[in-house]
Amino acid sequence: MEHITLLLAIVIVTALVFDFTNGFHDTANAMATTISTGALRPKTAVAMSAVLNLVGAFLSVEVAKTISGGIINEDGLRTEVIFAALVGAILWNLLTWLVGLPSSSSHALFGGLIGAAVMSAGWSSVNGGTVVTKVLLPAVAAPIVAGLAALLATRLTYRIGGKIRNEAQEKATAKGYRAGQIASAGLVSLAHGTNDAQKTMGIITLALVTGGVLHPGANPPVWVIVSAGMAIALGTYLGGWRIIRTMGSGLTDLRPPQGFAAQTSAATVILASSHLGFSLSTTQSCSGAVMGAGLGRQGGVVRWSTATRMFVAWGLTLPAAGLVGAGAELLTKQGTWGVVVVAALLVLGSGSIWLLSRRKPVGHGDVAPADAGAVAGVPAEPAGVVTTAIAAVSPPPTVAQATAPLAAASVVTAVPAASGTPQDPARPATV
Repeated sequence: MEHITLLLAIVIVTALVFDFTNGFHDTANAMATTISTGALRPKTAVAMSAVLNLVGAFLSVEVAKTISGGIINEDGLRTEVIFAALVGAILWNLLTWLVGLPSSSSHALFGGLIGAAVMSAGWSSVNGGTVVTKVLLPAVAAPIVAGLAALLATRLTYRIGGKIRNEAQEKATAKGYRAGQIASAGLVSLAHGTNDAQKTMGIITLALVTGGVLHPGANPPVWVIVSAGMAIALGTYLGGWRIIRTMGSGLTDLRPPQGFAAQTSAATVILASSHLGFSLSTTQSCSGAVMGAGLGRQGGVVRWSTATRMFVAWGLTLPAAGLVGAGAELLTKQGTWGVVVVAALLVLGSGSIWLLSRRKPVGHGDVAPADAGAVAGVPAEPAGVVTTAIAAVSPPPTVAQATAPLAAASVVTAVPAASGTPQDPARPATV
């Protein structure tokens, strides 16, 4: 066993930086719907997610094995290749975070790794079969499976809840669903730690193998598991508020039953894939579940303009991160000065993106839903253009309409009538 060199130490630190960006980039996967429905306060939600991400990191190493010994051939792989791959992944993560798009941190990492490996040793260095079966196919299947599961779960939920006949029952049911959301959000956070923290474990393990510190096929050491779990938990705690805003209200307007259905469906898909060693994107799974839940409610609207931007980002992630990783590897092949230049470009690029984000900062007060102020205890956002237009076409129901199915009666902006009596239908309610 050799000692850890300076270059290897730099790669390990860079991998933990990527893990940190993965944490705040993917916080929305677990907590966006919980925040958007008012089930949890924003800061409470990200703190809970951070703790469970850390716990999840210790539950399995199957995904780490897939990355450290499956996608890339370890024989003859240089440590600089891993460094170049991480540069591509980090810069893509930060760029998509800046514009508030929930792209895949996992695919950014895979793209950077594949691009850097091809630039270093050619296409033979990539295990194409593993990439197809454990990366590309799950990328296509995961959002579809999670979306269909969430759609069916949402329709079933509203069918069961259709027996609710008054506002008191509706509020009690909504409270129960919010409690269920908290539990399901915790399950998603646990699944996220189990799947995504392992990706950084796999990268660090791969770097240790290339540096001669570990033998090929070795499991991640305990210190690697602990450090990867801590890094993703810290990133999660800081909260990726820009992406939380997009996931929570940019794709569709969610109500507690939908949020519960979306999170439960996504968690099931993620945990199943982790058990099988499929390194899928938790972002794609959760986004698919959110859209499925939006379509599952009668009258639900998915904002396809936002969804289209997200789909484009998904398609660009692998090649874009791969090109940056390949360019970084081209520089590192020139020697020590090339590694220094790549490190300087990473710091400069990351700093520039952060400065751009300060022009229009987004904080925890910007992600609370307009109807959750009384529940979450946070300031409400003004209604957007789409929400205003929908409200103009289909006004919120009054208590006189409370005997309708839950799909219509669960609108939280309904105005209670004085003394519990129905309002005059001819007199418009004042909102």
